[in-house]
Amino acid sequence: MKYVIIGNGVAAVHAAEAIRSLDSRGSIAMISDEAVDPYCRPMISMVLEGSVAADRLPIRGSSFYESLGIQAVLGSRVTSLDVVGRQVRLGDGRAFGYDRLLIATGADPRPVKAAGADLGSIFTMRTEAHVRRMLEVLPRARKALILGGGLVGFKAAYGLLRRGLDVTMLIRSDYPLSQQVDKTAGMLIRDELTRCGLEVRVGVAVEAFEGNGVVQGARLSDGGTVECDMVVIGKGVLPSLDFVPRDRIPVDLGILVDEHLQTSIPGVFAAGDVAESVDIARKTRWVNAIWPEAVQQGRIAGMNMAGRQVTYKGSLSRNVIRIFGLDVMTAGWVSPPENDGFDVLQQTDRRAGTHRRLVFREDRLVGMTLVNDIEQGGVLMSLIHRELPVRKPRESLVGRSFNVGQLL
Repeated sequence: MKYVIIGNGVAAVHAAEAIRSLDSRGSIAMISDEAVDPYCRPMISMVLEGSVAADRLPIRGSSFYESLGIQAVLGSRVTSLDVVGRQVRLGDGRAFGYDRLLIATGADPRPVKAAGADLGSIFTMRTEAHVRRMLEVLPRARKALILGGGLVGFKAAYGLLRRGLDVTMLIRSDYPLSQQVDKTAGMLIRDELTRCGLEVRVGVAVEAFEGNGVVQGARLSDGGTVECDMVVIGKGVLPSLDFVPRDRIPVDLGILVDEHLQTSIPGVFAAGDVAESVDIARKTRWVNAIWPEAVQQGRIAGMNMAGRQVTYKGSLSRNVIRIFGLDVMTAGWVSPPENDGFDVLQQTDRRAGTHRRLVFREDRLVGMTLVNDIEQGGVLMSLIHRELPVRKPRESLVGRSFNVGQLL
């Protein structure tokens, strides 16, 4: 059996290990446009802030490929996929045939549409190479501009604040992390960021960057300008699938997969940030581009590729993040459409800096947002993931006196 895995991230790694645990003789080729060993992508922001050294990023040792008998093809990007001839082709002209193929290419940063975006010292933050280049210009930087109020934007802003830069964040929405939290939580987060020295400007975007070779400032949609000698674009990501033949493999935002992580083409699978599966809370297809889902999807895809039938239940969005003095935990569908069969209970204490929001559909909990007092959030997340009915009065879950024992 010939296995080809496109990608070198956590989904690809766990797929390769699952394949090898079931098939000791088949050949495995892993192809990646990154020329480094597998590493922990969520930790690159910690390298930026200086709390973690770059040599702590790898998640597998240098003997990973050799020990599993994997042919590592690094530093090369796949440019085309022939599902009829069962072959992938690289930009340098090489081709690899396969019996089973896994597409685990992850996602690429969403570009910004503004004049002057090709100036120097304008970065995205997706790979360890991106952070290395950012670190090279840090000694000459004083003012940083962050575009986007999502997780990448926040982590970049936090890291650069820790490095002593003046940081301004521009976001289109009314509050940071609008894709992860509800408005009340978002305003608490916005106040905390401002209190800790980050300038947050909402409802505004960049129209053009200015500078002579390197960025020196930006013109904004509200007619204003801002000085900056470093820019980080954190406008989200898009699944990396430009080589996928859409006339053969159905694609929405991501590659559509079934309960075995297989595409519409037998023998072709997808996992990680590039795969679109059923969201447990929403009951519809969704791309949940988070580390734990990539791990699980990679492992299950690998087992199915090697012949063991394993079912993937679906993905669930969840995040835990510390924002200066705030602990924030979210899971499931935190902001569903209003007046669409959902019940929302919430309790907020601005003086204590706490907020608890629970979203129900009938007798099931489908979403939660917790700001501080997150210790029992794991129980609530389990209710969402396991789709268990809530028999006790819902109000007991919202108050600060909530205890796990109330559910037993």
